[in-house]
This record gives sequence, structure tokens and C-alpha cells, in this order.
Amino acid sequence: MAWWKAWVEQEGVTVKGSSHFNPDPDAETLYKAMKGIGTNEQAISEVLTRRSNAQRQQIAKSFKAQFGKDLTETLKSELSGKFERLIVALMYPPYRYEAKELHDAVKGLGTKEGVIIEILASRTKTQLREIMKAYEEDYGSSLEGDIQADTSGYLERILVCLLQGSRDDVSGFVDPGLALQDAQDLYAAGEKIRGTDEMKFITILCTRSATHLLRVFEEYEKIANKSIEDSIKSETHGSLEEAMLTVVKCTRNLHSYFAERLYYAMKGAGTRDGTLIRNIVSRSEIDLNLIKCRFKQMYGQTLSSMIMGDTSGDYKNALLSLVGSDP
Repeated sequence: MAWWKAWVEQEGVTVKGSSHFNPDPDAETLYKAMKGIGTNEQAISEVLTRRSNAQRQQIAKSFKAQFGKDLTETLKSELSGKFERLIVALMYPPYRYEAKELHDAVKGLGTKEGVIIEILASRTKTQLREIMKAYEEDYGSSLEGDIQADTSGYLERILVCLLQGSRDDVSGFVDPGLALQDAQDLYAAGEKIRGTDEMKFITILCTRSATHLLRVFEEYEKIANKSIEDSIKSETHGSLEEAMLTVVKCTRNLHSYFAERLYYAMKGAGTRDGTLIRNIVSRSEIDLNLIKCRFKQMYGQTLSSMIMGDTSGDYKNALLSLVGSDP
């Protein structure tokens, strides 16, 4: 399942929200959970992980109307650590959440290129426009401008190209002649010469539709006798290599890409909690069920069993509630 189709599938949603929803009692439950000494984390988790994002926004309005306090700020003051980070992430409207993640990646200590690459390579044109709009509204600067100021060279160029969202062609039309030409151009820009013509790779990867690129990758393999991934690995390195490979992965199968992100967030020593939280929160109302199925096929274990082995306490329980039952 490539990324341009992944936005229409209801069976992909793990968090569907409450069918008999009333924000007022939910707001009251949250108020009681944080009132006085101590905090009832379980009660907070049970409300917020089982409501859709739209419902959480209504709960926040009701909370302010009933108790005169901002819900997100109250949660921040009452919670701590990874559990706080997860719960606060759930309170952001989707595009504002991704804008925040990008802002943190660009403006934090050292640029977190991996976060920028992940978001820009896996979102559709419409989503990228909404994220850019939210970014400008919340931070008063342009996302494109901030990325340009914070990155350089070919990495900067590929990120700016991805931001234009030119890969969005859902028509599915492929011109076989152009696909062959693109494959020949990629071969001529890499394997055939000493050195690499990076701009040729960037232009083709960032401006062609996903259906077209799949055909290009097929033709490329026939010409070069190796996959486009192998060529990218031998011709580029560092963040540019990561960006190009991410475009290829998202083109081939979006759900496999996110399954891989989640797996490597937990594999080995330590947990990359930022990656784990961002991907579970941002995919929970889109395609997390489909990602869970790919995860099990690829790694022979379920996403929830890996979360159980890698996290603990209220944080673990909230993640498991968002992920839902095993496939």
C-alpha cells in the first residue's frame, strides 16, 4: 500500500472515539483526576486515549468553560516524563501537532533531520499545506524558511523539494517512455559515472508520482542490475541518503515504512520515545491498524508485545490503549 492511497481506509483507524460522546462528564472526570494531592493517571489515560482528536478538542473547551482552566496546561503541570509527553501530544489538533514536531526538530538543540525527513516524505500535498499553515500560525515563521536556515547543501534541496508536495498524482497514470527515461537518467547520474549527480536523483524522487516511481524503480533494476535502494546507499551518505531512502520506502509501502520506524524506535538498548509517540499518535486515526499488520508480518511479533517489553507504567498502558487489540 503506497502512501497516496493510505488516507481513505476506515479499517486503518485504531482510535475511533466514543459513540455516545458528551464532553462535559469527560472534562469533569479529568478535573477530579487532577484535583487535590496526587493525580489519577489511569483515569486521564482512559478518557483521552479512547476519544478521537475532535472529541478531545471538545473536552478541552468544556474543561475551560466549567473550570476556567486550560486543559493542556493543567495536564502539563500535573503530569511528568514520557506519560506527559504522550498525553500532551494527544491534545494537539493533528496538523498543529506535526507543526510542533517540526518546529522542535528545527529549533531545538541541533537539527533532528530524521524527524523532518519522516514527516515531509510521508505526507500528501494537502497535509503538507495544512502543516505549513499551522506552522506559520503557531510560530510566526515559514516552515520552508526555517528548514532552509537550518539545513544546507543537497539535504536542504531535497527537503524543500519534498515540501512542495509535487509527488501527489492520484490519477495512477504512468507514461512508460518517461519512466524508462527517468530510470536511464538515474543510472547515468549515479552508477555510470564517477561521483553522483545528486540533483537528478532529487528531482526525479521529489517530482514524480508514486505510481510512476514504482515503474521507474522496476526499469532501473533492469538497467543497473541492482535496486535503487542499493544504488542510493553506495552513491550517497548521511542525512541525504536517509532522505532519499525514505522517499523510496514511502513510495513502495507506507505502512511498511511506519512499521520499520516503530520497530527501530524500540529495538536495541533504550527507546526512541519521540519517534514512538509521534508515529502512534499521528497514525492512530489514519492507518495504525494496517501498520500493525505489516509490523507482525515483517518482525514476527506484534507491535503491542514489543511496547509491553520496552515501556512501563502509565506510559505503557496509554500506548497500548492507542494501539488497540492485536491483529
